[in-house]
Amino acid sequence: MAFNLIDLENWERREFYEHFINRVVCTYSAVVNLDITNLKGQKLYPAMIWLLTKTVNDMPEFRTSLTPEGLGIYDDMHPMYTVFNKENKNFSGIWSWFSEDYKTFLKGYEDDVARYSTSTRYTPKPGTPANSFNISMVPWVEFTGFNINVFDEGKFLLPIFTMGKFFERDGKRLLPLAIQVHHAVCDGYHLGVFVEKLQGYIDQF
Repeated sequence: MAFNLIDLENWERREFYEHFINRVVCTYSAVVNLDITNLKGQKLYPAMIWLLTKTVNDMPEFRTSLTPEGLGIYDDMHPMYTVFNKENKNFSGIWSWFSEDYKTFLKGYEDDVARYSTSTRYTPKPGTPANSFNISMVPWVEFTGFNINVFDEGKFLLPIFTMGKFFERDGKRLLPLAIQVHHAVCDGYHLGVFVEKLQGYIDQF
């Protein structure tokens, strides 16, 4: 893992960053319906975790973080995601190493889920890497809006992704995806590019 500090004095985004991190502290979220027809026959959750991580790793705006070291960009990211305990109806947050090879990632994911999905702890797997981001799924609800309120000092810059219940429309299978980002590092344009890239990866999967 490498964390590359941003030279704030010469950063072309400095004015926008300082506005949305200091004066008008602003996160925002959007829900998009992804066409996941091409994922029929696949295990949806691990496939989407892999596809989201692959897309995040394409875009520095989604890898920018404010740490004790300073403002910087991770060179790559790994997913932290929720698993549901069917017995006590609660969830745990675990993580897996990302690999560009989906079969390698899937094997690690399946091992982690088998080991930790019956846990009653919130974070049963130790060693969560700093360069990880949050993914969850609410497969019981088909939603058109979703917002997560992070009550910190307004400096949590990494994205948060939440998937809902997929549905069928006009012969397509659609998945609602809520994307929450910080305006200091990610504008609507970057959100649009992210969704376009993600849909492209889904279509090619």
